[in-house]
Parts: sequence; C-alpha cells; structure tokens
Amino acid sequence: MSITMGEKIKIMLGRRNMTLAQLAEKTGQSRQNLSNKMSRDNFCEKDLHDIAEALGCTYEAHFTMTDTNETI
Repeated sequence: MSITMGEKIKIMLGRRNMTLAQLAEKTGQSRQNLSNKMSRDNFCEKDLHDIAEALGCTYEAHFTMTDTNETI
C-alpha cells in the first residue's frame, strides 16, 4: 500500500522538526491553504518543488517508459 503525498510531507515535517505553519510560511502560503492541500492531497508539481526546497530535499517526478527506459 502506498502512502499519500500529504503523509510523506507529514513524515518529513516530523524529521525536520518543523510545523505545518512554518512550512506554509517558507512556501509563501497560508497555513489554512496548505492544510487544505494536505487534507485533500491536492498538490501541483510547483507546490511539491517548493515544499521540497523548504524541507531541504529534492523532489523528482517523471515517467519512465518500461520498454525504452526513456524518462520524461
């Protein structure tokens, strides 16, 4: 079973000893807006890049074609 992106972000917040409010501030959004995104698991790719940067991480999203190994 895979975990949601919101759950992954919560794990990283715990490992970085950071609150949701602090993450919201670092990503330039309100705590309420980020909380809504977390509860709905509704992030655009820019959100995820911004969150990763604020958490001192990298975020990589891509598709890899299984027959050619081409990554997009």
